[in-house]
Amino acid sequence: MVTALPPDLSDQVSRALREDVGSGDVTANLIPVRAQARAQVLCRESAVLCGSPWFSETFRQLDPAVQVGWRLAEGQLAAPNSILCELSGPARAILTGERTALNFLQLLSATASITHRHVEALAGTACQILDTRKTIPGLRSAQKYAVRCGGGVNHRIGLYDMVLIKENHIAAAGSIAAAVSAARTHAPQLRVEVEVENLEQLQQALDANADIIMLDNFELEHMREAVQLNRGRQRPALLECSGGVMLERMRAIAATGVDYISVGALTKNVIAVDLSMRFVAANR
Repeated sequence: MVTALPPDLSDQVSRALREDVGSGDVTANLIPVRAQARAQVLCRESAVLCGSPWFSETFRQLDPAVQVGWRLAEGQLAAPNSILCELSGPARAILTGERTALNFLQLLSATASITHRHVEALAGTACQILDTRKTIPGLRSAQKYAVRCGGGVNHRIGLYDMVLIKENHIAAAGSIAAAVSAARTHAPQLRVEVEVENLEQLQQALDANADIIMLDNFELEHMREAVQLNRGRQRPALLECSGGVMLERMRAIAATGVDYISVGALTKNVIAVDLSMRFVAANR
């Protein structure tokens, strides 16, 4: 799946290299400066390839002489024990960039892969998978990109691009109606979402004409009731299920008629894809 790259991709790679290389790679410096090498990146498990632009950018910043040739396209499903790419060029640069490049690739492929599994679980339904702001600090745009590669949809990017009124906002504002009214006054150009914990709060959010209503930890029966309350209104809201969502419950949740299911685990509970780099040839 082709999706726009984050504008801060290069900065993310630069920060990662500064963190890892520091004043210099003292181990790679043991290798003769003119030594050349060829290497392959292996994927040990089934995964959606994601993060190849970060991988390639790592070596571009270290030494443009390193060539990276991809066997799979970004967003393509890799089979277990497949070769993802081949590298050739200065051995020092390949060794120095190995860990940083693989870190990006294994993290973003993991996010794309778990998103793909959730999207596949909803195949044939109208329900969509959303991510959350539960991301690794400094890598939000990268993980949001990975969610898109996996077929998911980005929720708000940050605190600036959508109003999301949660429990503490409601308590501070005094009521759902007051919070939504303030949002319409202060940020009229933005969509307004309200998180609700029961059907009574749902009705308040509907009466306040929220654009999206998040059903937080609702039981399936109450989700179905929420859909019925919303259906038929002159201006129905979009309904989002959130909280404790497990992969095996996805289709049952979608069957209630909600529009979205948001899953924090896409970016929060990341188990890195098993990748490794191996030299296949080197010469001095």
